[in-house]
Amino acid sequence: MREIVLSTDNINKLREIREILEDLDIKIYGKSDIEGLDFEVIEDGDTLYDNALKKVSAMAERVDFAVLADDTGLFVKALNGEPGVHSARYASEHDDKKNREKLLNNLKDKEDRSAYFKTEIILIDEDKNIIPIEGVCTGKISLEERGDNGFGYDSIFIPDGFDKTFAEMSHEEKNQISHRSRALKNLRDKISNL
Repeated sequence: MREIVLSTDNINKLREIREILEDLDIKIYGKSDIEGLDFEVIEDGDTLYDNALKKVSAMAERVDFAVLADDTGLFVKALNGEPGVHSARYASEHDDKKNREKLLNNLKDKEDRSAYFKTEIILIDEDKNIIPIEGVCTGKISLEERGDNGFGYDSIFIPDGFDKTFAEMSHEEKNQISHRSRALKNLRDKISNL
């Protein structure tokens, strides 16, 4: 069995990634599952790729097996791409509710509510090869928060082709179409051939 450590302790992200890759012969760890990985990486890159590379590189220096990191952003057309690379810290450091409130407030007078989620994933395998991949999910921002599932901006993002937010979907539904699942599905063959 292969082992991969994710450069995150976000339990929602860990669950999502484990569910999407559950049929592969891979054991997936979070940072806190491995002793000595209680370090923090400052995500101050200009792009999602920059932040993912910083996180995965810092992890790869500390372990001997494959490592995976991602960075995700929500890009809203009417706000010139905001919150984008700053999505997790848009209104306040990792306060999902304040971030959603700020975004809805900034969109209150805008007709165009189109947006997309983008995930940049970088895998560094045991041989230290860097494998980047991305996934995108287009949609729009709802007028108000809806649903209790999910995290981050899930309760205000309606993917194209649906009339409900990610937070109104089951985990299984979301994992079929989300930006992260699309990136991971694109990466599946490479992961299975590590």
